[in-house]
Amino acid sequence: MALPPQFKSIQHHLRTAQEHEKRDPVVAYYCRLYAMQTGMKLDSKSPECRKFLVNLMDQLETMKKELGDNESISQEIVGNAHIENYALKMFLYADNEDRSGRFHKNMIKSFYTASLLLDVLCVFGEMSEENVQHRKYARWKATYIHNCLKNGETPQSGPMEGEAYDDEFGADGGMPSMSSYQPPSSTLSPGPGGGTGTMPHANFNNIQIPPGAHAPANTPAEIPPPTDPVKPVPTPRSMPAVDPSLLNASQEGDIRLTAEDFTRAQKYCKYAGSALQYEDVGTAIQNLQKALKLLTTGKE
Repeated sequence: MALPPQFKSIQHHLRTAQEHEKRDPVVAYYCRLYAMQTGMKLDSKSPECRKFLVNLMDQLETMKKELGDNESISQEIVGNAHIENYALKMFLYADNEDRSGRFHKNMIKSFYTASLLLDVLCVFGEMSEENVQHRKYARWKATYIHNCLKNGETPQSGPMEGEAYDDEFGADGGMPSMSSYQPPSSTLSPGPGGGTGTMPHANFNNIQIPPGAHAPANTPAEIPPPTDPVKPVPTPRSMPAVDPSLLNASQEGDIRLTAEDFTRAQKYCKYAGSALQYEDVGTAIQNLQKALKLLTTGKE
């Protein structure tokens, strides 16, 4: 069914859903859920929009039945963790490519898709300030690098300082149709060039990646091999020391935990579980210790 023009701002979220239909149905489901919720706010009265939304609702209902046994669908907190970690995994891949000076279309798509998936987190409630900053940075980077390569200029790696920048990139996020961004057969080299004119300002030097978001060996972005193959150097993992006082933990005295405490403890356990999916033992231990300390002492 053709997308009504009123829904132009969600076209890339729907395309991301389509791209992940088989690769990761959970991502596809929540992208469509975000599109439906956003579409309802944009226009739920005109005949063409109502017809489109009803079709989307039917699609979501079918997916929910098919994925009913998947905890990421049946439990919101697990679904939140799944989308957040997937988005940050793509963000980290693109950020690593950027900081290494490897600029290519697949990296641009990863930055932009990460920003779309961070949009999707809105279906779970208010976004954290950290993820708001990640979204701004990823969308800005995708636009900035795309424009540099388009104009034959060499992008500058990493965060930059300059004039004030605006996070608003228009209905399409300031990007061309993402259907043109297919994983390339080889990494693109930026053309010759100098400056990029006015540089957007953003204080992203101290950006914090939430726990459990470390990129595994295989990212969802179908990373192309670099032009000059480089043998990967394994990064040693440092294991955090286990707090002995937590090994036989029991609640101290008359501690009254609040609903907020339980939510925070759940979040730490959620991050630990997500970290284990990526075999990140260190992050899992850190977050489990935080959860134990909070539950036994009432303090973080």
